[in-house]
Amino acid sequence: MNLNPKFPLYLPGVQNGNNDNVSIVGANLREDITTLGYFFSTNGGIEVKIQNTYPTKEFSSFSDILRKFIQENNLENVQRLGVAVPGPVLDGRSAPARLGWNLDVEEIKKDFGFERVEMLNDLEASAYGMGLIEDSDLEPVYTSGHLEKGNVAILAPGNGLGEAGYFFDGKYLRPFATEGGHSEFSPRTNVEVEFYQFLNNIYGIVSWENVLSKTGLFNIYRFLRDVKRHPEPEWLAERFSNGNFAQELYKAAVEDDILICKIAIDTFLEFLAREANNLTLKLKATGGLLIAGDIPQLIRDYINKDKFYEKFKISDKMEDMLRNIPIYLIKTDHTGLNGIALYTAYYQE
Repeated sequence: MNLNPKFPLYLPGVQNGNNDNVSIVGANLREDITTLGYFFSTNGGIEVKIQNTYPTKEFSSFSDILRKFIQENNLENVQRLGVAVPGPVLDGRSAPARLGWNLDVEEIKKDFGFERVEMLNDLEASAYGMGLIEDSDLEPVYTSGHLEKGNVAILAPGNGLGEAGYFFDGKYLRPFATEGGHSEFSPRTNVEVEFYQFLNNIYGIVSWENVLSKTGLFNIYRFLRDVKRHPEPEWLAERFSNGNFAQELYKAAVEDDILICKIAIDTFLEFLAREANNLTLKLKATGGLLIAGDIPQLIRDYINKDKFYEKFKISDKMEDMLRNIPIYLIKTDHTGLNGIALYTAYYQE
């Protein structure tokens, strides 16, 4: 995998020959599935040799997963480790709430004998991984044909709500993490005030993650069902109890034409457009908006791009800036895994 020139990442180590042909284990930790890969750095890019997934909740620690991956694949003398985690990383440590694990790069380095261990927030890692995707993996929602110069925003609803960005320094894009998904949600209409009150009774503080995530999609659905009294077919309730909620909801909306499911997805997309607007304005992301994550990938064919764009550019005073910002859907998985491997290979000189 080689770097895409549309994403001129700041990777000073690319010019250092000592970073060529380095062996790396990359890990992307998620609440449900943890993915590990065995990589080699090559010619300013990376090459994956092995990739395995593990059910996260079946392990008591990340070290247990890492040890299993190394043993199963008979890996010896791996030089570096990169870890992407669903939470903030502070001074080489992270305690992601959805995992219940405490991670410390110095402890992992000592226990396994790596020469270097890096750890990033998972969406910051994905921002590096975007630098490796093909043009065909960028699906335009609205664009003039290319990414303009400037900061770039990334929004990724999945198990949680990831928000990150790139700072454009005039030559390079420099990824950075945020915890913007935990900022407070604000309603706009009377129905949304009802929705806010519904969530307030459950959570107290209502964050955007309570609205734009897999749990958020369920929150929208149950508000429509329990408060607004939209009917739910009995067979659908049984499907939900036996399957993946988001997938079953989407299937019921598209294949079975169930009104409550269609309204739930439409509402989710309206909130997605609004929070995309918020993030873009806060980062002054004139270089573009990237929408990633499990849910947008799942419902990609359902999205009315013109309608999304019209909702996105609504603003009190900034509509002129917003209407010129290109928007892309990301169609590929594993940007987090590839990104942490790329960062671990080349960020340091």
